[in-house]
Amino acid sequence: MANYPTPHIKASPEDFAETVLMPGDPLRSKFIAENFLQDIVLVNNVRGVQGYTGTYKGQRVSVMASGMGIPSIGIYSYELFNFFGVENILRVGSAGAIQPDIKVRDVVLGMGACTNSHFVDQYHLPGTFSATCSFKLLEKAVENARKLGLRFHVGNILSSDTFYNDNEGVPDGSAMYTAGAWNKMGVMAIEMEAAGLYMNAARAGKNALAICTISDHLLTGEETTAEERQNSFTDMMKLALETAISM
Repeated sequence: MANYPTPHIKASPEDFAETVLMPGDPLRSKFIAENFLQDIVLVNNVRGVQGYTGTYKGQRVSVMASGMGIPSIGIYSYELFNFFGVENILRVGSAGAIQPDIKVRDVVLGMGACTNSHFVDQYHLPGTFSATCSFKLLEKAVENARKLGLRFHVGNILSSDTFYNDNEGVPDGSAMYTAGAWNKMGVMAIEMEAAGLYMNAARAGKNALAICTISDHLLTGEETTAEERQNSFTDMMKLALETAISM
């Protein structure tokens, strides 16, 4: 029995390329498709989660939104990996920096993804699992980031299950408490999806990498403007697409 279409993706395996870019925002999926891909086809729009397939520099690439948080990207990446024949997923999104040497508008490549989520519990492992990216995707991304002249960092990121924290009574406040706790371990930035994506990729024997633009800094309070954010995200999108066609 075919496992598609699913309740979340109304498509067939042939509708998707082997590599999918996954921004969180459906409108950003649309932006990438309309501004970077040729001959685009809308292959999914269930719940307004837009997925497109087209070509970039003559090679077939797909882009589909993941929604926010590990539960959401967990559903979409699981189905793409296991039911639709996708081999590589590149998350493209934003993150908040928690290291002083990482600046707003820099790009971070998540070599590993720590998390406060219990997503891993489903695997019933007799220990702690380290959620890591695909080395071959990371290697290509680093190579392409250098070619594009981007300021980038490689290392650990944190996939947080909470955007708003009820840390009432914590001396430094919730955001600063979280930043300080992970900062001391060298974690670069906080986002909300990568760890779940990496675990799904590991279980399916597939490849995943999170490429994030620093949109704000939790230590300094600096934030990007809407215009700056769009330009910075454009650099990240180019990096992800160049990496996609390098595979």
